[in-house]
Amino acid sequence: MNEKPIIYQLFPRIMTNMNAQCEPWGTYEKNGSGKFNDYSGKLLKSIKALGVTHVWYTGVIEMATKTEFPGIPADNPNIVKGEAGSPYAIKDYYDVAPALAEVTENRMAEFEALVDRSHDAGLKVLIDFVPNHTARVYHSDVAPEGIEDFGANDNTGMFFTPNNNYYYCTNQQFCPDFDLGAEGDTPYVEFPAKATGNDCFTAFCTRNDWYETVKLNYGLDPWNGLGHYDPIPDTWNRMLHILRFWASKGIDGFRCDMVFMVPLDFWHWAIPQVKADFPDIIFIGEIYDVAQYRAFLQWGGFDYLYDKVNLYDTLVGIERRHLSAAQLTSCWQTVDGIGDRMLNFLENHDEVRFGSKAFAGDPSRVVPHLVCSAMMSKGPFMIYYGQELGESAKDNEGFAGDNDRSTIFDYWSYDTMRRWYNNGLCTTSRLTAHEKWLRSLYKNVLTYCNKCKAVREGNFFDLMYVNLKNPGFNPHSMFAFVRYSDTDAVLFLLNFGDFAGRVDVNVPDLCYDMANIAEGTYNCKDVLWGLQRVWNMRRGESVALEINAHDALILPLKVNKKDSKSK
Repeated sequence: MNEKPIIYQLFPRIMTNMNAQCEPWGTYEKNGSGKFNDYSGKLLKSIKALGVTHVWYTGVIEMATKTEFPGIPADNPNIVKGEAGSPYAIKDYYDVAPALAEVTENRMAEFEALVDRSHDAGLKVLIDFVPNHTARVYHSDVAPEGIEDFGANDNTGMFFTPNNNYYYCTNQQFCPDFDLGAEGDTPYVEFPAKATGNDCFTAFCTRNDWYETVKLNYGLDPWNGLGHYDPIPDTWNRMLHILRFWASKGIDGFRCDMVFMVPLDFWHWAIPQVKADFPDIIFIGEIYDVAQYRAFLQWGGFDYLYDKVNLYDTLVGIERRHLSAAQLTSCWQTVDGIGDRMLNFLENHDEVRFGSKAFAGDPSRVVPHLVCSAMMSKGPFMIYYGQELGESAKDNEGFAGDNDRSTIFDYWSYDTMRRWYNNGLCTTSRLTAHEKWLRSLYKNVLTYCNKCKAVREGNFFDLMYVNLKNPGFNPHSMFAFVRYSDTDAVLFLLNFGDFAGRVDVNVPDLCYDMANIAEGTYNCKDVLWGLQRVWNMRRGESVALEINAHDALILPLKVNKKDSKSK
């Protein structure tokens, strides 16, 4: 059976932290941290029961932090974001974050045990691969023998040379627009300055830049755009070794950070080599340019790519800016032919929470967005920990501030997750009625994604073209489509609007033919709510349905039996 990946992204540092007294800007000692060992078989099976197939453990690889651990000194606080630090400012590609271990010296063994427990629970494991930048100070104290640190052999008198690992602002000291001596006893000094991670090739970055990171050099000269890839640059070989190192730990895939900021030629070279040794491993790319999608899939070798700037942004527009739901048609048309390799989501660590004031303001409005994003294609769908409980990012955690996102920089804990996790009991007993309803909704949708063959691996038929002028159908607030396979078919009706009532949906003969839909009177329960529905499916007649505001109908259809007689 083909599997539709359903990914659950979580922060181990935060998800299981039971400290209800966290303080903004709180230290590790004050606020605490979740641990790898918290993820028991019970917890993992509870995640699996949502319909999840993959779990993405975010913030696993060791990052720069203001916290000192046994044998691991703290980093200079002036170049660390938050107390915990950014999980995308990697200071050791061969180690895991010590905050996540109960015993610092056993941290890698605790991670490896987590991978094993995840597999035992029927879950595949994803971790981040951060290829574009490192922490400003990189040092590995556990690298395999013969592996030197990034930059160890660089010619720091050259801005660019293909075998340097970093870019250098020669004869200039790092001088951002903030005080590098404001925190701690020792000002941070960097000479010569390295280019900052967000392609800031000067010594004078700002607080709005990724000042905690430095850009890695893959042999691309940023001044003229020319790539120097023969012979293979040193950074390429180092990164291939890192990918193989983590693949050997038994993980099942990488979520690759900001892939478009790394030369496409590197991915074309590296991914096939990793897959030659680990053929089942998958690569998911974070990318924000639709024009580059096909190149990164077809030439770069990625299995899946984020579809943020296409489907996600359109769904945000429908909710926030009165964008017409009819524009969802252009979303699948934009990725036609590669749509099943697009990863869809409504939340992740970079985006605002759906229930926050910056998105919907109410997590219960998620129904049509969720059904659309999860069920339009057979590509992956991802949710973010707490999304299934309506976590709305109302806390001001410290560095993250009140920005409608859940922090990635601070030591923290969320009330929603604490009440569900409940010291490892993983039950709904402490949830509100609304949270129980929402979690049940997510479970229904996510489990159906793989239970139903039409959704899991079937085709898509957009009904909008025959309903744009239908007086009984509002195409600006409604969206309708059919998913079908050789054995089943499903009708979807989504209502993004504020009204409830009767809707007439036209289904063309072509859809009847392609999906092999059986005509007749239907009397069955809808998938989402289990309510009995009665409607007629007949060629040339519209389908009359009642639907609530901010709701969706998922209606199983009968298919005609194939004629088994020989010709």
